[in-house]
Amino acid sequence: MKNRQSGEVTIAEAAARALAALDGGLPVAFATVVGGPVEDALGRRLLVSEDSVAGSLGEKVLDDRAVELARQALARQYSGLHNVEIESGTWSLYVESQHPIPELVVVGAGHIARPLCRIAAMLGFKVTVLDDRPEFADRRWFEDAAQVRVVDFDETFKATEVGPNTYVVLVTRGHKYDYDCILQLLTLNARPAYLGMIGSRRRVRAAFRDGVDPERLAEVRAPIGLDIGAETPEEIALAIAAEIVGVRRGGGGGAMSQEERVLDRVARTGQGQQGRE
Repeated sequence: MKNRQSGEVTIAEAAARALAALDGGLPVAFATVVGGPVEDALGRRLLVSEDSVAGSLGEKVLDDRAVELARQALARQYSGLHNVEIESGTWSLYVESQHPIPELVVVGAGHIARPLCRIAAMLGFKVTVLDDRPEFADRRWFEDAAQVRVVDFDETFKATEVGPNTYVVLVTRGHKYDYDCILQLLTLNARPAYLGMIGSRRRVRAAFRDGVDPERLAEVRAPIGLDIGAETPEEIALAIAAEIVGVRRGGGGGAMSQEERVLDRVARTGQGQQGRE
């Protein structure tokens, strides 16, 4: 651990760090005493980030346990109440974590994008919708989106930052545009938290037959979404959102039914072909 400070963490300091985390800064977790054998300890808080700890709950053993719980909260992005039993008694700690608001970039503003935007906004995502058709990239259809923009698919991400807190869904009107967008992301060397495209296995294979690094190709989820038997745009949007939540919470997002994802097979095939050349 690079830095440990034992001074008191005030409410103002905690609020400032939480707001900074939400605004794209370093994730942070807090452990606050909400019950225990020492009344004067109520309200004491300990702040934990990736490489530092600040504050104290009054006992080293309690501090060590609180740091452990806070790091778990950071890793799993959750908040909750914990009872900690140590020699001095049973302590109740409320542990909460604050992370940058996750961003969902939906490329394509068709019938799936509309319910997906609504669902993602309810799940706490900052949603950006991109399309090259002004009549589709219209705020009227995406009231819950943070941004709705008309773009040229030749430079889709020119004004859109993509990073490890970004989830990208490609649901354009044609796989050519999906393919162009993925190539752009590879050119930018962007590594989003999630990258998925919609499409049948046959059409996906055709789009990705040549020219893509198999290792990067394996990062693409296609066909997109969990297999819940979805048929309507709303059901497909739900399946996509469920997979994204799974990835965000560290569950990997699951697999489409019991079948392998088609791009995994395409990637392995590409590696095999390279080995035979």
